Order: sequence, then structure tokens, then C-alpha cells
Amino acid sequence: MRILLVEDDAMLGEGLQAALQLEGYAVDWLQDGEAAWAALATDTFDLLILDLGLPRLPGLEVLARLRARDTDLPVLILTARDTPRERVQGLDAGADDYLIKSFDIDELGAHLRALTRRRGGRRNPLIRHGAIELDPATHEVRLEGRPLALPRREFSLLNLLLENAGQVVTKPRLQEALYGWEEDVESNTLEVHIHHLRRKLGKQAIRTVRGVGYMIPGESE
Repeated sequence: MRILLVEDDAMLGEGLQAALQLEGYAVDWLQDGEAAWAALATDTFDLLILDLGLPRLPGLEVLARLRARDTDLPVLILTARDTPRERVQGLDAGADDYLIKSFDIDELGAHLRALTRRRGGRRNPLIRHGAIELDPATHEVRLEGRPLALPRREFSLLNLLLENAGQVVTKPRLQEALYGWEEDVESNTLEVHIHHLRRKLGKQAIRTVRGVGYMIPGESE
């Protein structure tokens, strides 16, 4: 999953980016509202974590512009503004969730997973598909009931493919979900991850759609 983090506090932003990357997210971090809006207008993200007290362009204005485009991008407001009036204002402006500073990183992770489930139309915290069971909260995978250890990026790749089971996920979309702006990516890195997953899950688990991307077939296929 690719997250845009917009936070002007350098210490907090750097810490959040590092912590979320360890959880398997691809995180791009910006520190002002104008830069955030430019990124949102030209790039693709799965989720936006947005501070309100931003320089150059307030967070609520970024949110208003985003919702004016009729996009369903999930938005989590992360702010020190904790009065009921300000929470109502943020939610009414189009935010999907609201988290007050300070907070525990595990709490933030739980909010992000809830937003992801909601967007995907899932209620069950576990993702089950055939013989595969994946737990986004604990990063545990089971194949036919047996634990399957996966490195961070293989887990993230499998998670995304399972969330879109039955649909082709393009190569650019998969790469965006795995790597942020500042990370160097070899041209065949995605193919290597797919190869490793097939070796662990079975050759038929992931289908190649030539010239487009990859997919996990639906349950009925």
C-alpha cells in the first residue's frame, strides 16, 4: 500500500515514515500543503495521512480540493486539534477518520487497516482465499493451515494481490505500492518478488497477464 504522509513536524514525519515503512507500507512524506496538493493531482496513492496545520496551504483546503475532484481516496486526519468542533469540521470536510496527537504507532496501524478494509468492502480482518489466509495486523500468512514466513515486501505484494483477487493489478500499480519516491528499484525487482511468491505458494497461485501485470484468480476460476 502506498501512503502519502503530509506532516510539517520534521521529527514526527521522519519517525512516522520509518515506522510505517517497517510495517510494509510505501510512504512518501511531504511537509507543506501545496506540495501535497501537487502530488495528489499528479500521482496515485492508496491512503492520505493529513495534518491540518500545514504551511502554504492548510490541510482542510487540501482535503476540500481533493473531495471536489470526487475521489474516494481514504483520508486520515492526524492533528493536535482535539476539540469536538474541529473534529466535526474535519469529518464534515470529507475525512474518513481522525486521530489526535499524540498516539501509539500500533493505534495508527489499526486505523489504517480499518480504512483499508472499509475501502475494499471487507469486514473480516483476515483475508482468506483458497488455501491462503493472511492477517494484515500480525503480518502472518498461513498456507493450508501452516505458517508461511514472508519478507516484508513479499507480504505487501501478496496482500495487494489478494485484496484484488480476480482482477489484474498492473505492474506500475504494484511497484507504486511497494516503493516510495526515494527508493531505488531495479528493473526486474517485481518479477523477482513474484517468482519467490510462486515458489512458496505454488506456480499457479499468481497468473501473469502479459504486457499488463499479475493477478490471483478468483475463487471460482
